Amino acid sequence: MAITNLKAQLASLVQLQTLDTQIYALENEKEAKPQEVKTLEDAFEQKKQNLADLEKELLDQQKQRKERELELGSKEEGMKKLQGQLFQLKTNKEYQAMLRQIDDARADASVIEDKILESLEAIDKIKAEIEKEKVRLQEEEKIFNAHKKTIEDRTREIDARLAELGAKRKQFLPAIEKKILSQYERILASRDALAIVRVINNNTCQGCNMFVPPQVINLIKMYEHIITCEICNRMLYIEEEAS
Repeated sequence: MAITNLKAQLASLVQLQTLDTQIYALENEKEAKPQEVKTLEDAFEQKKQNLADLEKELLDQQKQRKERELELGSKEEGMKKLQGQLFQLKTNKEYQAMLRQIDDARADASVIEDKILESLEAIDKIKAEIEKEKVRLQEEEKIFNAHKKTIEDRTREIDARLAELGAKRKQFLPAIEKKILSQYERILASRDALAIVRVINNNTCQGCNMFVPPQVINLIKMYEHIITCEICNRMLYIEEEAS
């Protein structure tokens, strides 16, 4: 392979790598977007659950109040029956015993009435909390929708940019020999989308930060073959001579 040809091939690969680095970063960012949306949705659903819990608590209190009202009605009906039986009693002892039963029933009814009042107070309190929660949830929904829209807008921007970069990438491919491109693509897939790296001034591979021996540097400068790092297997180039 001619020296000038290999230098040109490396120059094209470096340009291709620049595009692939951007493509790789954008694809990773795009891949993370569904999870970002799911995290937002999970957080919003949890906030909606708080309202659902309050509404369930309200239903429980209303059911409890209704049960107590039925219980109170039953007690009051029982007292009426006892009071109706007072005039049928023949002895004072029976009469006093019946009065005690009525007093006990009245005391029980008073306790139930107090519980009903407690239920009503609890219901009013929960209703107030529900109204506050609904207002808060409306604001949370606005924030959620705004964040979700930001993610969706960014995803569309990424798609547009990927399409643009993909078109530019195709323009470089014809200039690269198939064998070299195949090697590049193979390394790209196995090395986190970084297939060709520069050897910086202190003879360090920018891919793995390991030392590149002087004899390898000399081989790179000869431009007879594609030279790869002995540690990370990435293609190596020297910027000053590849530019």
